[in-house]
Amino acid sequence: MVMRCWRGCRADDHLIPAVHGSSLAQDASPATHAFGVRNATIVTAAQRIASKGDALIKHKGQEGREEIILDPLIPIIDAHHHLRIRPVQRYMLEEYLADAQTGHRIVASVYVESRSFVRPHGPEALRPLGEVEFANGVGAMGLSGFFGPLQVCAAIVGYADFRLGDAIAEFFDKALQVAPLRFRGVRQVTMEPPTEALYRLFPHPPPRGIMQSPGFDKAFAHLAPRALSFDAAVFNHQLADVVTLADKFPDTTIILNHMGTVLAMDLGEQERRETFKQWGISLRELGRRPNVYCKIGGLGVPFWDLGFIAREGPATYLELADAWRPHVETAIEAFGARRCIMESNFPPDGESCGYVPLWNAMKHIVASASAEDKFALFHGTAAKVYRIEWS
Repeated sequence: MVMRCWRGCRADDHLIPAVHGSSLAQDASPATHAFGVRNATIVTAAQRIASKGDALIKHKGQEGREEIILDPLIPIIDAHHHLRIRPVQRYMLEEYLADAQTGHRIVASVYVESRSFVRPHGPEALRPLGEVEFANGVGAMGLSGFFGPLQVCAAIVGYADFRLGDAIAEFFDKALQVAPLRFRGVRQVTMEPPTEALYRLFPHPPPRGIMQSPGFDKAFAHLAPRALSFDAAVFNHQLADVVTLADKFPDTTIILNHMGTVLAMDLGEQERRETFKQWGISLRELGRRPNVYCKIGGLGVPFWDLGFIAREGPATYLELADAWRPHVETAIEAFGARRCIMESNFPPDGESCGYVPLWNAMKHIVASASAEDKFALFHGTAAKVYRIEWS
């Protein structure tokens, strides 16, 4: 794949090859990525498409790009995406721009950690500074205008291990020194699936009990004095933990990732209905906390079990909107439009759909909202929470 930058230069996209017998092929095990589970049996993206000779992960970001752009003038801050190189997928600046510069008015983006480009040496608590440095460099490239008006990585959410307690304060301070204009918050994935088989879906399986560890609250207390936020990544059955956290630290901004991902795989129809009903109740309880915001998206990952990953052929925005609407409307109802933030969650959601249909679907779902609410959903709230300025 060859990309053309905004001013006509060429940027060659050197994909990591999937070579049988190589170390890369050996690393492409179920433990390296989060895709496809049925009946507690891991079915990896690599297994699904290896017979077709495709890349290990089939990225659908370019699918549906011929769709007419709905509400093309609405400015969008893509409030959640990753850049990374893994044995099963390369998704760097070139790939993100190829997806993001396809018609929607993406004015800025928020880089969220994925444990990438960490320093190989030094104190364990400070190694994630490597990822902050990387994202800050990409942000400087985006701000230059060389790749167009999109201010990619305008804000950075880094990784920190909150189990370290007070010792993590040094990381916060150094990250603010490394990226004073962009470092806005921290995330540590605390998702706890109920089975060990599901743990294999995580590239970096989170230990159990992180939020209950002795050091967690001590580390969390260092966020508010530095005006740093916390991105909370939990499953639906853990939302009560976020409620407790928000009550303990009312002065700290918490952003719930992916609407509190619902673990709906392999559920019977009745159990599925009950799971989503309870999720809605928990989400509304969390929404009563004024210091908590909610990211709307993440519906393309396998946990929701919406069927688009295994599908052959592109999903249209109308099909996506039909499947996503009940969940999106539940989240917006729980938090209100002014505390919701739209996201692409690319590349993970790119396993289900293209970048153009994704944003068209979100626009279609909230088509009846007021202009003020649309502005908040797609741009205003993200700009406020992550302190992003764009022109």
